[in-house]
Amino acid sequence: MPEGDSLHRAARRLQVLVGECVEVETPHPRAAVKGLAERLDGRRLEGVEAVGKNLLLRFEGGVVLRSHLRMKGRWRVERRGAARAGKPWLVLRGAEHEAVLWNGPVLELVTSQLRRSGPDILAEPPDHETMLARLRAGPQEREVGDALLDQRLVAGIGNLWRAEALWEARVSPWRPLGELEDGELRAVLETAHSLMRTALDGRRPPRRVYQRAGRPCPRCGGTVRSATQGEHARTAYWCPDCQR
Repeated sequence: MPEGDSLHRAARRLQVLVGECVEVETPHPRAAVKGLAERLDGRRLEGVEAVGKNLLLRFEGGVVLRSHLRMKGRWRVERRGAARAGKPWLVLRGAEHEAVLWNGPVLELVTSQLRRSGPDILAEPPDHETMLARLRAGPQEREVGDALLDQRLVAGIGNLWRAEALWEARVSPWRPLGELEDGELRAVLETAHSLMRTALDGRRPPRRVYQRAGRPCPRCGGTVRSATQGEHARTAYWCPDCQR
């Protein structure tokens, strides 16, 4: 699943259309029935920003389009008129460029500011105090690895960076929040921000445990393990020997 850094990169690419009045098409039938093209065609795109795992496209007149990529969605920016095969969900066409959304089933017009989303892990500076407050406000028996994926608490962290941040901070994904001191939680959040910011800037850090189950831990030599975690059964990766 695309994580927060992927959405921020997409937002950067789409900046080439900001300020333009765009032509809007929804070639995919499931997108066409939403009536988005009729609402957005010809409007000026005033801004694009990533908020957690959401991409918000702000059009003149106070109209905001929310895009969530789910598992396979991708935004591409191409030259106007570029050849393509298949039916994208959405095309925003400017004078010289086109932004094309593939496999992005969550498209909706919104009027709120995504109140249910937690603070963005990639914000500068990140609001660690609010993140900590939200993590502490819920059940403290909840496992930290599960809580970090809850976008209502902290927005933007996905499975990859959850695994890598917990490994860097030497914290087991299975520890209940109530057993972690605030300093430990803050260290995990700061590490997630640092790793994701590095990836966003084009220097993707090496994977230490993510999708490396059965291999030696690069820190202690123990065996990296994997298991499903949480209500949505996302796969956690960790080293039981050095993550406590």
